[in-house]
Amino acid sequence: MRSIAKMTLMASALSLVTATAALAQPAAINVSISPAFAADAAKLGERDVNEQIADLTRQVERTLNSRDALDGAVINLVITDLQPNRPTMQQLTDRPGLDSMRSVSIGGAAIEGDVTLADGTKQDVKFQYYTPNIRDAVGTATWTDAGRAYDRLARNLAEGRYITR
Repeated sequence: MRSIAKMTLMASALSLVTATAALAQPAAINVSISPAFAADAAKLGERDVNEQIADLTRQVERTLNSRDALDGAVINLVITDLQPNRPTMQQLTDRPGLDSMRSVSIGGAAIEGDVTLADGTKQDVKFQYYTPNIRDAVGTATWTDAGRAYDRLARNLAEGRYITR
């Protein structure tokens, strides 16, 4: 008799967990560029900027899903600055003297926005990361440091740290 009671209790608990998981909605993530950054973004090239928007969206989504964080939240992120480590295709076209292999710079990104949590609470988001030293940029791809910025921002969001200086 006890085993039937235990099985009933376990089945009830499992159905409660399943129902709770079904109610959990993944975070809605919206990424755009700021109007003030739009002119600089055009100099980087539309294709590259669109890829960076997609990369940021993917990184935040992947990190939040893997950590079961911010379920049901609406995340609005605005890229306010992007700096590549190497020239983009548009920059190479506009300035033929640049060398895609030897032209290296400090890269990174700045992102602002807000997170509206499932309970309706709104939190501002402010984050930036740039390579601290040009020597750290050697051997990197075009958007390596921007990718680092996205990863760090995503981890901060998952941990509930919305403003990082």
